[in-house]
Amino acid sequence: MNDTPTAAPATMRAITAAEWGGPEVLTETRVARPEPGPTEILVRVHAAGLNPVDWKSRATGGFGGWAGQPVLGWDVSGVVEAVGLGVTLYAPGDEVFGMPRFPAPAGGYAEYVTGPARHFARKPAALDHVRAAALPLAGLTAWQSLVGTAGLRPGQRVLVHAAAGGVGHLAVQIAKARGAYVLGTASAAKHDFLRTLGVDEPIDYTAVDFAETVRDVDVVLDCYGGDDYGTRSLAVLREGGTLVTLPSPDAVPATERGIRTGFTLVEPDYAGLLALAELVETGRLRPEVETVLPLAEAAKAHRLGESGRTRGKIVLTVGDA
Repeated sequence: MNDTPTAAPATMRAITAAEWGGPEVLTETRVARPEPGPTEILVRVHAAGLNPVDWKSRATGGFGGWAGQPVLGWDVSGVVEAVGLGVTLYAPGDEVFGMPRFPAPAGGYAEYVTGPARHFARKPAALDHVRAAALPLAGLTAWQSLVGTAGLRPGQRVLVHAAAGGVGHLAVQIAKARGAYVLGTASAAKHDFLRTLGVDEPIDYTAVDFAETVRDVDVVLDCYGGDDYGTRSLAVLREGGTLVTLPSPDAVPATERGIRTGFTLVEPDYAGLLALAELVETGRLRPEVETVLPLAEAAKAHRLGESGRTRGKIVLTVGDA
């Protein structure tokens, strides 16, 4: 008979929701630390980025309704703690950033997270963990929308709605890096910020109707989706142009004048992460982080995000960010 006591399973701090609802349902607790499976890595999280899908999932239970009490969050930046069977891409100690498992629960609001090795990339040396955590989901959304879906080419005219927001401010920089002429909607107070990003024509959506003042656009990226933005955007597109919407597939209007429409649901993308990292390292892309809060203040971070007034991103610090 073996009387040797069994070691208690390792635990970690994490943010969970006992039920779906408002920010007040978010609580800090201790949960079992995950272990990497084959082809997976375990990452010690230094910072976790927030996105609108976070508070939508908190309110509704995620895509298709999640069971139990999953740890929220997808965007992370941290250090590889351990690697699973078959992983040769990384070793313990490597700094990485990524968006694992989306849209399935990933558990980013925690001290540790696991995911397939190629759902991460090496953190750009030009970014600290806070800014790196702000990049994956929003950056990949912008990249996949403009490059993958719209096939953006040099010299094209691009209109980005909500250009100062999480996806929008990155989309502007990606479009400029690819040689586009960029128009962007935002309140007048944010126009100076838009110009620092490279916006050629800031548009104050509170003072003018973009559908009446803008013409001959090749690509519209609708990061807002409210007030019939998608339908109104058709009027500004050239024949054969492309409209990409983000908030809901229901927001995509009927095609006309040869215009292509599409809805982008971001997906893990190793090549896309490498492309974003290369833009960062060459000085053509930099995430804007407006608010940094500790993990324990996740509920406050969600309230700020849901206000819709954030410029750039909100990030939670978890470890040594």
